[in-house]
Amino acid sequence: MMKRYKQSEIKEIANILKKDGVISVPTDTLYGICAKINSDKAYNRLVNIKNRPANKSFPVMCKDIEQIKSIAITNDKIEKLIKAFMPGPITLVLNKKYEAFSYINNAGIGETIAVRIVPYLFLKELIKEVGSPLFLTSANKSGENPCKNLQEIEKMCPTLDGMVEGDVVFGEASTIVDCTSDDIKILRLGPISTEQIMKIYN
Repeated sequence: MMKRYKQSEIKEIANILKKDGVISVPTDTLYGICAKINSDKAYNRLVNIKNRPANKSFPVMCKDIEQIKSIAITNDKIEKLIKAFMPGPITLVLNKKYEAFSYINNAGIGETIAVRIVPYLFLKELIKEVGSPLFLTSANKSGENPCKNLQEIEKMCPTLDGMVEGDVVFGEASTIVDCTSDDIKILRLGPISTEQIMKIYN
């Protein structure tokens, strides 16, 4: 049986990620699987566990605006959106800083990255302990429905390095906003409306 961790075992969980491991974690909306962003070994393991095309990038969870600025290109308008709505149910697609992902850029992943700031305290603590933002994607194989409990995760992703226990509110997926050009585009509507976004952005 796959090892299960309590959220209080933050140091042990962080050590798995520091050693290029991939684990399942509860988030504010669903169960996710995560790996640190600065390791090609961790990235390739995540690709294999998800059974996902290597040229499709993963969303990144950050603990604060400084971490976002370390991996993506921002400006005053984008920073206004971050300050207004993050942490919260919003994902911003930004142009990435090439050097932050130099180890995987040859996989043809493209120039953009989707970022969120974690609203979930456990994940915030975990990112702090790992010392790096985390790739975080839904716990499932690519194209399948997201797993709804730890038993489903274990069955679908048997090569994970562990699972973190915790309840998940199966809420609405976040609003996704493409900020890669001056005219922003809403790619997916979620809890934050177009009107709320445009009010801040304009």
